[in-house]
Amino acid sequence: MEPILLYGFPAGSSMGLVAAFEWLGNPYKLCRVDMFGSMRDPSYRRLNRRVETPVLITDEGNVVTETMAIASWMEARDADRRISFDPLSSEADHMHQLMAFINTGFTSAFSPLWAAMEMQSPDPALQSLLRAWGGDAVVERHDRLEEMVGDTRFLIADHPTLADGVLVGVARWLDFHQVADKARWPKLAALRNRLESDPAVAYATALENGQLKEGGGACTGHVELSDVIERYGLK
Repeated sequence: MEPILLYGFPAGSSMGLVAAFEWLGNPYKLCRVDMFGSMRDPSYRRLNRRVETPVLITDEGNVVTETMAIASWMEARDADRRISFDPLSSEADHMHQLMAFINTGFTSAFSPLWAAMEMQSPDPALQSLLRAWGGDAVVERHDRLEEMVGDTRFLIADHPTLADGVLVGVARWLDFHQVADKARWPKLAALRNRLESDPAVAYATALENGQLKEGGGACTGHVELSDVIERYGLK
């Protein structure tokens, strides 16, 4: 069977993994998950008890959660090294370092902003505090990532890799939460512009927005979430 990637909307970090599957070029399927709707249904916990996306159903029918675990699964199957590098190379070390930073400190800096937005019972004073705290953290993490961006067209090389896939789904949260103008970080802004104009990212973004768009041919279709839960979820 073909692997199935469950990706979330709106503005899910998993959008970048859809783009990475396109860059990889191996056949795969998708499952679109409403993070404020169907993901909150108790049945979704059969796939991921943490109630998050992304989730990968592997070609062997196993359920894999967490972005870094899914990226590792993809890296191990990148026979032509289209989105990764020789595991023993310095480029691979650099890629893993950047992916780890983006998936931990960079992504988690947005957590107070999401908490303020998703608060069930509005508390203006607490929400204001969370936004200030989160905004400061996001700016500081952008400062650090700006320092880490090198001279290549993308994060590691002159072509997109898994590191770019991990970044692109999260980087747009700066705009979503209206923290700061991305031009404040010129290297990151240029990188984002290149990524967001990439055909695979444009395809992933269109799918996330519910638009039908033709990709590179690797995606063989969408699967209904209820079918995925019924077949692969824990009983």
